[in-house]
Amino acid sequence: MEHELGFTKLFNDYIPGVANAILGIFGQHAHNPERPWANFVTMQILVTLIIMVLFAILSPKISMDRPGKLQHIFEALYTFLHDQAQEIVGHHGHRYLYLFATFFIFILFANLIGIIPAFESPTMFPPVPLGCALVAFLYYHAQGVIEQGTWKYLKHFAGPVWWLTPLMIPIELISHLARPMSLTIRLFANMFAGEQVTLVFLKMVPLFIPVIFMGMHVFVAFLQAYIFTLLAMVYVAGAVAHEEH
Repeated sequence: MEHELGFTKLFNDYIPGVANAILGIFGQHAHNPERPWANFVTMQILVTLIIMVLFAILSPKISMDRPGKLQHIFEALYTFLHDQAQEIVGHHGHRYLYLFATFFIFILFANLIGIIPAFESPTMFPPVPLGCALVAFLYYHAQGVIEQGTWKYLKHFAGPVWWLTPLMIPIELISHLARPMSLTIRLFANMFAGEQVTLVFLKMVPLFIPVIFMGMHVFVAFLQAYIFTLLAMVYVAGAVAHEEH
């Protein structure tokens, strides 16, 4: 049984009925109905609240004449993601920027929260990366259909020439179905490994040395958020690209 975090304990002490009701909607039941909230669920809620509060603080302070440090940070982030989307997806990449930015910011904050004592990174639990991966998977297929039409989009799975269709369709299906698994395993495995290495060194050498590994954890947190977002851009680019004649 996993260790219950203090934040999770608050949910289980005061609102266990909410979790049980949500599970009931999907025909599921908690292993322990008295304490149905899992750490990775409450950590996602906390990350979402932190992001909402951060932007609520930032919004009234946005200024063209005297931008603050926080505004500079997010403007730099916006410019970076915008340029990446334009480069990878094309001149219309800005249309999908809201999803790319949401992926990057949510995953980054979810990765970094594990550095704070008494919290855990929800991304080191498979259901969280899997949820993000499935959103990306459904989104790029939906955008492909919207951009090109159902029939033209499905023709991509058949290959460039008709006589390759029996071979190309299974290959394309396996390739696309493997993408959510790849996104999930990459993010989960890296964050889980980083968390475990940091914890081991904190127990062995409580001072100085763990700081190095915590710095590496921060680097991995940024890197994995970027890689996930970058792959989402690549998948969207492939789905909305028009054939050149």
